[in-house]
Amino acid sequence: MAAGAAVIASPADLILTGCSRPAPKKITISMTKIGFETEPLIRPFGFKGGFMKEIWQTISYLRSSSGAHSIGLGTQNVLWSDAQVFATHSESASNAIMYSITDRALRLISGHSFTSPVELLDSILPEVFEYGKKVTSNPQLRKTFALNAMVGIDNAAWLLYAKENGITTFDEMIPPEYRPALSHHHKKVAAIPLMAYTIPIEEIMAATDNGYFFMKIKIGQPGTQEEMLEKDKERLSAIHLAIGDVKTPYTKNGKLPYYFDANGRYENKDTLLKLLDHAKSIGAFDQIAIIEEPFAEEFEIDVSNIPVRLASDESAHTVEDAIKRIQMGYKAMALKAIAKTLSMTMKIAQAAYERDIPCFCADLTVNPVLVEWNKNIAARLASFPGIGNLGLLESNGHQNYQNWNTMLGYHPRKDAPWVNVKGGVYELDREFYKTGGGIFDPMPHYEEMFAVKA
Repeated sequence: MAAGAAVIASPADLILTGCSRPAPKKITISMTKIGFETEPLIRPFGFKGGFMKEIWQTISYLRSSSGAHSIGLGTQNVLWSDAQVFATHSESASNAIMYSITDRALRLISGHSFTSPVELLDSILPEVFEYGKKVTSNPQLRKTFALNAMVGIDNAAWLLYAKENGITTFDEMIPPEYRPALSHHHKKVAAIPLMAYTIPIEEIMAATDNGYFFMKIKIGQPGTQEEMLEKDKERLSAIHLAIGDVKTPYTKNGKLPYYFDANGRYENKDTLLKLLDHAKSIGAFDQIAIIEEPFAEEFEIDVSNIPVRLASDESAHTVEDAIKRIQMGYKAMALKAIAKTLSMTMKIAQAAYERDIPCFCADLTVNPVLVEWNKNIAARLASFPGIGNLGLLESNGHQNYQNWNTMLGYHPRKDAPWVNVKGGVYELDREFYKTGGGIFDPMPHYEEMFAVKA
């Protein structure tokens, strides 16, 4: 089988995909609980003008009236979801605020009945969002802040939904209306590491030596717009000189694709076009696959005349926002099931699919279990233009957490072949698709947090 070739579905898989199931059960949430753990980072993680030193992992517990229960994990990232909140509070205070929103959402759904996790999220998101505005004292709060706070709850709702309805696979869990966008079973998913401003060129070269071929490289460096542009031009020149001639079997032209993330630092088109002119002058332009979020979210103008594929990430809070960005000329969508909830992500993926907009999965520096949730989406998306038959998944937790190996021990299938990267890709097999990467398995470490003490 060729590198990255798609997994062929078995007859049982095809029957499952096409079969009709009974109507979903009505589930009543009789109890909710919450917990969290703080995880220190190896070094301060800087972007959007701030630096994180630790990341909170939230744990949401749901019990239904039937006695079934589920646990969903979330990874908080205040700086990514709303840099203003992070800037106006201490790091611990901003994390505590997001945690309080998760707690509020859990209290709202206690006693609530639902038949679809998507409907459950939709029913409480407006109230949770308004509560978030109050506790942050920020009437301009970004909706992604509320969604980030609800990831663990949404995941727990999906797992409870699966238990109550006898669902044991991710494919079966996907509602029919979202399956067209998530219909693939790739055999491989490219692992995308994150290369921040200060990562030496030698480390980028070492990554390509280890098989990584699709790397996320931060641009939009500190300083004035003029200073930023000069630094970015220098960075692009150094990268292209170092790895521009490296070959990979995973792209149609055999060259490494460049994926740049500006986090909204460019203030106008002319500045970005100057960077692209520089890329042309050094022969790097044709290798630019994506520039993610070059402009601030408030920069609501048509970008369809920019001659590279621009991707929307944090500006696409909801499916409505994603559609608006597509109408503005954005030609790719970074999906974040681990940051905006699985429920919202499936909506965005389907909207993009219907408009022929390719998608890939971006990270939030999440824990190993949440990597599997993101991987389940990445493995089912259509291949990205110019890339072979494989999904794209950013995963940088191993680069940033002090205790990554300890956290990996909490993964219920930590020794499975699909958990770790091999030659720059995650290799997926039928067991991955059968088990959803282990997301349906009990997680003893987290179960212990809610065990009744004698």
